[in-house]
Amino acid sequence: MTLWKRVLIVLFGLSVLALLAALGWRVASRARVIEEPTPIVTREASRAPSVRQPTATPSPTPSATTTPGETGWRFYVPFAGGAQVTVMPTPTSGPTGEPTPLPSPTPTPTVPWPEPLSEPSRSKLGLHVQWNNSPDIMEFVRRMLPAVIKSLDDLGFVAEVKEASPQTVVVARLTHAQPMDGDPEAMARAFVATHLATYLQHPAVDYWEGYNEPDVKGRMAWYARFEAERVRAMAEHGLKAAIGAFSAGVPEFEEFEEFLPAVRAAKEHGGILTLHEYDAPVLDRAVGAGLPGRPNHADRGALALRYRWWYEELLIPRGLVIPLVISEAGVDGLVANRPGPTNAHGWRDFWGYWAETGLGGNPLEVYLRQLDWYDRELQKDDYVIGWAVFTVGAMNPDWKSYDLTEYLRHVAAEIIVPNAR
Repeated sequence: MTLWKRVLIVLFGLSVLALLAALGWRVASRARVIEEPTPIVTREASRAPSVRQPTATPSPTPSATTTPGETGWRFYVPFAGGAQVTVMPTPTSGPTGEPTPLPSPTPTPTVPWPEPLSEPSRSKLGLHVQWNNSPDIMEFVRRMLPAVIKSLDDLGFVAEVKEASPQTVVVARLTHAQPMDGDPEAMARAFVATHLATYLQHPAVDYWEGYNEPDVKGRMAWYARFEAERVRAMAEHGLKAAIGAFSAGVPEFEEFEEFLPAVRAAKEHGGILTLHEYDAPVLDRAVGAGLPGRPNHADRGALALRYRWWYEELLIPRGLVIPLVISEAGVDGLVANRPGPTNAHGWRDFWGYWAETGLGGNPLEVYLRQLDWYDRELQKDDYVIGWAVFTVGAMNPDWKSYDLTEYLRHVAAEIIVPNAR
């Protein structure tokens, strides 16, 4: 084999080796690309940042808060990344039944608690507590030393109320059936016997109500005997009764005269009278209106300040004055023959109507002015121990439109503290 042939064979072999090497590098490179892990794109990584960031840490369960002056309710939804979603409520209806505009947005800032009072103020405002479900309720008691606390069924905190504010008068009621037939004295003693163990377990309660807003039309004589005997039966166990608990606008003048035997028994055994006073769309709407067959008085009313009829015309002249607690009061759309949205219940349901009628764009301030007016009226009457605004600690959504719990700091700062001694 000649030299040139050997050279050609070598060159060919080198070319083949170079080609094979090149092909091998490309295969290896592609294999490495395939073997590298592919990034997993999660929903969190792919979601663009929200323009509306949450303003507070969301609760572990869905919750809703409402602030007067805003145009809707803010719902914090954990499963939506905690974003704040504003939901417009259905507009309420005005006097004509047509939707009315909601109030213009007016921020209601969160205010700090006022400094604790060293002694009770002149204010007679207290709280009706459906359920002690917020620390703000007891904080209000500790700082403001309210005149009264009315408790409904939830009695676990009343001892703490007395410890924090010994001067606060505690009135309580238990939910129960309210039959109004049979022998009234026997029924009263059976009623007391049924609840006696609970009464004795809670000595922090000063006065116990019996029936709630009884239907006394045509049955006032029966009810007066029932209440008088309940007073006596409770006194045998060292307990004091709160009699009456009449609804707003009840009873009529002549009917209250029939109730005087119960008042006499309460006076003899250290009891008190309780009444409820409501009106709407504002609390003073029926002030100045007379009762059937009675002249009008500027300082009395058919609903709010109705109690003055009983005291000025009946109890004071007859020497039967007993202390009075208005154990429920406030704006309540369930009163009859009123203007405003037909389906409104509590004060929150009147926001749009108040704005439409020029009362103000901040509904909380509108309501606080009404409560302050009522409080200052009750301060004029020495026989009034206090009154319980309805309500705080709403037990369920049915009562949310009445609830003042989240605004107790405002109540303290704008009503209680200005009346400090």
